[in-house]
Amino acid sequence: MREGEKKFTLKSFKKLFESLYPQLCVFAYKYLNDLEISKDIVQEVFVKVWEDEISFENENHATGFFYKAVKNRSLNYLKSKSYKLTERYELANIEMYDTEEFYMSEAVVIETTSVIEKAINKLPDKAAQVIRLSIEDYTNNEIANELSISINTVKDHKKVAYRKLRDILSFLRIK
Repeated sequence: MREGEKKFTLKSFKKLFESLYPQLCVFAYKYLNDLEISKDIVQEVFVKVWEDEISFENENHATGFFYKAVKNRSLNYLKSKSYKLTERYELANIEMYDTEEFYMSEAVVIETTSVIEKAINKLPDKAAQVIRLSIEDYTNNEIANELSISINTVKDHKKVAYRKLRDILSFLRIK
């Protein structure tokens, strides 16, 4: 173990698992197109880290490691004999998935989505519901009907939500 690295306690490992597991499953799914196998692969990576007592300098180092490990396990699965025998194997797709551009773009999308979801969770309940429906391309009329509120109330919730999201996500602005 290098200096500055710390071993996980059960509590810190559980916290890391809970914070990364959902987005890593989505990340693996981008490669595998199968949620159950994606979950299995992510769990295997976490088990391996725990069993091997791998330590990290900081949370960013751990996050990067987990994304890279899930990517590699997913690609290995796609290259495996069992996958080739049971699924339509397309070498061109695997080669595309194995590029740094694909890896980085998917990791950025998933991490950004996670940050935005955490920000939306900090909104008042109705404002969060309105924003989620808006993200799903519901019109103001459809949102009003879905939530049994007036169109003006939908607009008010959006105004409040956008103002709060601007504040919460201000750290993302390029200066």
